[in-house]
Amino acid sequence: MVGARSALFLPFRKLGLIVVDEEHESAYKQEDGVHYHARDMAVVRGRLEGCPVVLASATPSIESRVNAERGRYRHVRLPERFGGRRLPDIRAIDMRLDGPERGRFLSPPLINAVKANLAAGEQSLLFLNRRGYAPLTLCRACGHRYRCRNCSTWLVEHRFRKALVCHQCGYAEPRPQACTECGTFDNLTACGPGVERIAEEVSELFPDRRIIVLSSDFPGGAERLRLELEAVAAGECDIVVGTQLVAKGHNFPHLTLVGVLDADIGLTSGDPRAAERTFQLLQQVTGRAGRGERPGRALVQTYQPTHPVIAALLSGDAERFYAEEVAAREAAGLPPFGRLAALIVSAAEREAAEAQGQALARTAEPPPGAMVLGPAEAPLALVRGRYRFRLLVKTERNVDLQSYLRDWLARAPKPRGSVRVAVDVDPQSFL
Repeated sequence: MVGARSALFLPFRKLGLIVVDEEHESAYKQEDGVHYHARDMAVVRGRLEGCPVVLASATPSIESRVNAERGRYRHVRLPERFGGRRLPDIRAIDMRLDGPERGRFLSPPLINAVKANLAAGEQSLLFLNRRGYAPLTLCRACGHRYRCRNCSTWLVEHRFRKALVCHQCGYAEPRPQACTECGTFDNLTACGPGVERIAEEVSELFPDRRIIVLSSDFPGGAERLRLELEAVAAGECDIVVGTQLVAKGHNFPHLTLVGVLDADIGLTSGDPRAAERTFQLLQQVTGRAGRGERPGRALVQTYQPTHPVIAALLSGDAERFYAEEVAAREAAGLPPFGRLAALIVSAAEREAAEAQGQALARTAEPPPGAMVLGPAEAPLALVRGRYRFRLLVKTERNVDLQSYLRDWLARAPKPRGSVRVAVDVDPQSFL
């Protein structure tokens, strides 16, 4: 059986093997309702059933790597690609020196590489992990920026839908002809690129070529996506423009060039796993090139070619990256060398959420080896009409985190009215 994370709870009577595709590990954390991580639940289920669990990935998580080094997991290495294929040659395009024309997003070296690939009759993939046409729409006359009415996020323009959409709650409104703030016409401008905008630029550069855009929010659902993936694999298009949807798990035998349009996009967040996740994503997407008979190459557009993540990707020295990342985590006492838990306080009124967060902080009384940080307004302070504050518990590995959380919540003031307190042990999201 192939299933999503909830399949782990199916009542199999004789379960003989569990295989977890850890390349998609970030999608395995259930964050609505009961919080659990499917990778960890798979290990627990395997222990209960007495069956082996295989965590399969070309880019395993830091947690899995450390468990293997400590002997808790057996580490089985596959030293080469299927069929003895060579890994793609990866090079950086320094956007400070070879940046695109004003208002464009493909650099001259990348454009020339796509031209050469087309002349050779080979496919190219242009990757940008951002859906829609543009992440922000503003008025050049008055500076008004279009925000979601329910969330503290910008509305993303989706040109094929002629709508501005919130990627948090799904709120959508038609893209106006005139600014709703100052009333002027022809002053709304799209800021930044999404895959739709990249596809538009590619169509202008290569008007006679077959182009497919692969994004999860295009109409047609799973059936359309299946047909488009089959078309790419069969060589029925020349250029693919895609999001994270095409980065992992696909085999396109005719694809020999991958262009990463913004390699820096994931490196600026406050997530302690930002470097790890960016490295995994970039290594996976560049690995789509050269999986057939012809060798592959990848060009990575970046403003930080010396960043440790980019440098590790270019050198192909994944072991050095993992070693440095593990050492940094250990020095900071971050997972898997320490424990984290987040308390997310939300309410219909900002003042109520903040007051509950402060009340929790006053009753924290962390034990030795633990500290409580916050409350602080969440990076996404408003989601689906609820204001959010976060507290973060950081403990040493030997602290009984669950017992401490139970005791703390038992003596803390109980939420009233619209206030809710959610507990997320080992959080994967810090928004």
